Order: sequence, then structure tokens, then C-alpha cells
Amino acid sequence: MIAMEDDDDQGYIDHDNDDKPREECGVVGIFGDPEASRLCYLALHALQHRGQEGAGIVTVNENIFKTITGVGLVSEVFNESKLNQLPGDSAIGHVRYSTAGSSMLKNVQPFVAGYRFGSVGVAHNGNLVNYRALRNNLEENGSIFNTSSDTEVVLHLIAKSKARPFILRIIDTCEKLEGAYSMVFVTEDKLVAVRDPYGFRPLVMGRRSNGAYVFASETCALDLIEATYEREVNPGEVIVIDKGGIQTLCLMPHKEPKACIFEHIYFSQPNSVVFGRSVYKSRREFGEILATEAPVDCDVVIAVPDSGVVAALGYAAKAGVPFEQGLIRSHYVGRTFIEPSQRIRDFGVKLKLAPVKGVLEGKRVVVVDDSIVRGTTSSKIVRLLKEAGAKEVHMRIASPPMIASCYYGVDTPNSDELISNRLNVEEIRKFIGSDSLAFLPLERLKNLMGDDSKGYCYACFNGKYPVLPPNKEVTVKKMGDFVEDGLNGSLKSINGGWVQVPRDQLETEKIN
Repeated sequence: MIAMEDDDDQGYIDHDNDDKPREECGVVGIFGDPEASRLCYLALHALQHRGQEGAGIVTVNENIFKTITGVGLVSEVFNESKLNQLPGDSAIGHVRYSTAGSSMLKNVQPFVAGYRFGSVGVAHNGNLVNYRALRNNLEENGSIFNTSSDTEVVLHLIAKSKARPFILRIIDTCEKLEGAYSMVFVTEDKLVAVRDPYGFRPLVMGRRSNGAYVFASETCALDLIEATYEREVNPGEVIVIDKGGIQTLCLMPHKEPKACIFEHIYFSQPNSVVFGRSVYKSRREFGEILATEAPVDCDVVIAVPDSGVVAALGYAAKAGVPFEQGLIRSHYVGRTFIEPSQRIRDFGVKLKLAPVKGVLEGKRVVVVDDSIVRGTTSSKIVRLLKEAGAKEVHMRIASPPMIASCYYGVDTPNSDELISNRLNVEEIRKFIGSDSLAFLPLERLKNLMGDDSKGYCYACFNGKYPVLPPNKEVTVKKMGDFVEDGLNGSLKSINGGWVQVPRDQLETEKIN
């Protein structure tokens, strides 16, 4: 048996080491609405699940760029006074994960930079796997970097490009990038949306009734601000919006799309349409497949909230067994809290999840979750359910076993930390203490996606990467768009600024 660290026994919750893969950020772009900053703020609220530790908005008004960024939730970073400082009819916004503390504020997006032909702001969802090579080359040619963000490379490349006009600078830059990027740019008179040729990360376009254009990571953001979904930004597509209308261009070369399958498994909201498919429908069908592939005699089906709920509903309906709320999730757990004076076993999990004894006592329980990463949280959930009186606990996981890390903008542990990379299903079952354990078979997942199956990336399940980093020893990034590149020392030492736009073009406010 492999010993695994029981990190929740420290008496506190460390969200940066939570036993789940995490999407790193969400982006929004709005053009042609006098309430652009407020609409951006609301859209970021809808995308809060994609990044909960940093947020920012950039607006353009009469060629003046204004930026407000901060560490914390969207509602903590912005208020009425802050939004009043962001006039203009175009805006871009960003939510992200990062480490705690103000030392990471400089890495909170959107970023704005000035160069000889004007200014540009950018918000980026994804991860550039050739970041190190690009940065090294730029530094050798005199570029000075002030953050540890791979997104800063993009702005340096735009500034150095000799292509004209501006849109060709973006295309010239993007064709040097490898990896995942869904980006929105804002200039004095344009909004530009770009998606990498593989289409790893989602990006959609909508219109408001007044004709304003909206881009967002998910359709749930469009719904909140009453924008009608029009279509996805296609992989490799560059969309340019200005007062003259809309123009689309394509990056070269064209690739076979490799959209992230985990958007349907975990990252996206159930009410979103991602990659042209309903997330709710996908998750319900995952549960139905589990009920068919791994049936078990049981009395009740429950979910690990919130991400396992829809799959559990599908499992229960297919199995003909009642679905009950056997675990209650607390939505009021902050980053820090008073630790108990005595050590309480599984304190962190108990603070987040409370079992309902009336549902569990004496019952044979199927519990559905979206994934197992390290296995530590799953073992505590099983123990929690049995201590609450469950007669049997059968774990059903609505995704295949994760065996490999992600290089495309998802926060996952290194491969050797993934329990499915080290143990087989029966060994995992013993480790977590459940009476049975089953995962969603990869081939059934692919079959469910039908004709679109080849257009998804399954690298975390099979180790087959569409784009390999130049050096396989590159550590998978842990902090959103932050990449530990060996040049900046420890995370605590990061204290960089940003390329400053001339004072007459930019007014920037940063908050802690």
C-alpha cells in the first residue's frame, strides 16, 4: 500500500491543495455598451467558479485605459465606487486562482501595456507550454519581465512584431504560441477574441439587444447579462470587433480540435453550453452510463455536492433508486477560521460536508463524485458516511481514472501524486475504504461524445498530449497563469510590477 499524506488533518482548509483539479480562470469581453464595466462585473460573477482568488476589469473611454484588479472574490474587489471609476463602452475582465496574499496582485489580470503604436489590454485563459523558450528568447533580445505570468510574453511579442496593422500583430504573435489560450484583447477602438488552434479552453460569443458584443468563457455569463448566445469562437479563429462591425480571421496552421473534456466533467456550470453541448446533459448521461456499467444493489443514491449532483441524478434515474441529499455542503467556509483546541479527525472535510444521518443510517449507499485526484478527500467522505450509519458505501466516479497532469491551464498535481497513476481500481478502493468503486470507462465516454469524440483532449486519462512541452520536465503550473520558471525564486519573492503605459494613456488602480 502506498502511503499518502493526510493533509486535511492539519486542522485547516488549504484551498490551493484541495483534492480536485481546478480550472484556472475565466475571461469576459464586452464592446459597444455604455454599461460595459457593470456588465463585465456581472459576467465575472457568473464565472466565479472558474477563479475565486483574483479579479480585474479594464475599460477604455476616450482612448484612456482604466484598470482595477484585486485579490479576492469579484464582490470583494469591486463595489459601486470602483465601477464608477471604470467608464467606457468596451471592457475586458478576468477571474483567476492564485496564491494568497498581496504578493500575487501583480499577476492578477487583465494586463495593460503601452507600446509605440498605442496601448493594449489582455485577459488570458490557458497555459503556454513554450513559455520558457519564448521568454528566454525575448530576454536575450533585451526584454525586461516584471511578472511571472506567461501572459506577459504575449504582450512583449505584440510590441516587438513588425506586422501592421494591429490585428496582424496579434496573429503574428499567436502563431508563435504553443498550448492553450482563449484570450480577449482591448485597444483604443477594438475588441479582439482569439482561441488557440486546438480549442483547448472554451470561448463563446453573444449579442445584447442593443447590439453590444459579448465574449465569455461560458454561456452562463451570457445568460446573466441577457446576451443571446450566437456561437463558439472557433479553434484558431480571431474575431475583431470595432465600430465598423465584425471581422474574422484564421490562425495557421489548422489543427484537429482538442477541447478539454473536463469542462463537461467538472469545470463548467451545469447551465452552460460548452463546445456546443449542454453540460447538464453530459453529466446526467455520465451517471446513466455508470448505472449501466457498474450496477450495485443499493437503497439510496447521493452525490458529493455540488459537482456530483447531476451525475448522481442520472445514476439514480437509470438504476430506479431514490436520489437523496445525503451530504450537505457549507457555502460559508472561508480561507481561514479558528482551529479547534483539540484535534478533530477529518475536520476540514466535516467543515465543508455534513452527512444527513436520516438518509444514511442502515442504508446501502451509492455516492457519486466527479473525480478522484489524490484520494485523500474520498477516503474521508467514505469514513464520514460510515460513521453516520451507512451500512455500505459504494463510490461511483463520473470520469475515467486520472493518470496524467494537464499542461493546458488546469491545476492538477504532478502525475506521481495522482492516485490512479500509482494504484489500480481495487487498490484505490481499499485505500478509500469503500465497499466498491467504479469509474466511468474512457471508451464509453468517447462513445457518448459521438462524432465529436476526436475533437476532445483526454490527456489526463490516457497521457496522450496533443502538444508536448519542449521539456517534459516542466512542472505543471499551480497558480493560474503563474509559471514557476526557475528565474524568479520562491513564490513569496515575486514583487514585480507591470509595463507602464504613458500616464496620459493609462490610469491604474490596484487594491489589496
